[in-house]
Amino acid sequence: MAQNDSILKINNLSVAYGHVQALNDISLDVKRGEIVVLVGANGAGKTSIMETVLGANVPVSGDIEFKGMHIGGVPVDKNVRNGMFLVPEGRGVFSSMTVMDNLLLGAHHNLKNSTEKLELVFESFPVLGERRTQVAGTLSGGERQMLAIARALMSSPEMIMVDEPSIGLAPIIVNDIFEILVNLNKEGYSILLSEQNVYKALKIAHRGYVLETGKITKSGTAEELLNDEAVREAYLGA
Repeated sequence: MAQNDSILKINNLSVAYGHVQALNDISLDVKRGEIVVLVGANGAGKTSIMETVLGANVPVSGDIEFKGMHIGGVPVDKNVRNGMFLVPEGRGVFSSMTVMDNLLLGAHHNLKNSTEKLELVFESFPVLGERRTQVAGTLSGGERQMLAIARALMSSPEMIMVDEPSIGLAPIIVNDIFEILVNLNKEGYSILLSEQNVYKALKIAHRGYVLETGKITKSGTAEELLNDEAVREAYLGA
């Protein structure tokens, strides 16, 4: 069960790319132990939220708190060291590097415990243990997504942001990826998930937010959003 305290709080966040307003007055939170899903079409602002939380974008206005600390304007590497990690859309692995080198890159700021972390990762992802010397570019799409998530775990995060993990994957592999996310959540990781496969995402999430053109238009428990007529019509084909 999710605890009451929030690991992430976003208050009245606005972000612009030049003259283009990407996010407008966004407020949301992720409580410890939750899976929270961001729902919306391409360009709705889901990735912009995650990148801004990570520190890749500078907000025009608003406030971001992570573990009770204000992190607006804090650089990416400091946020990663403080316990967050973004698994980007499109897997984001280094194709010319081996599986092992990709994983060690995830722990670059804290290599002293890398052996123990590797053991845990290979326990959760046995296929990566079997392919540790293989070049990442030769892995299947599903294996690259597993590698991207495993690399996140190597950084010892408390919150993992996962951007569109199902894109380009076969349905059976998508099921595997979502099962991995559920298991990580059961182990105590808080997860902020962006996903176009709205039904599957809401089935594993605790709560969700619906975004349209940079604004939150609906929020609620996953069950409430699954049963919301407008959400069903727009995203679930019902």
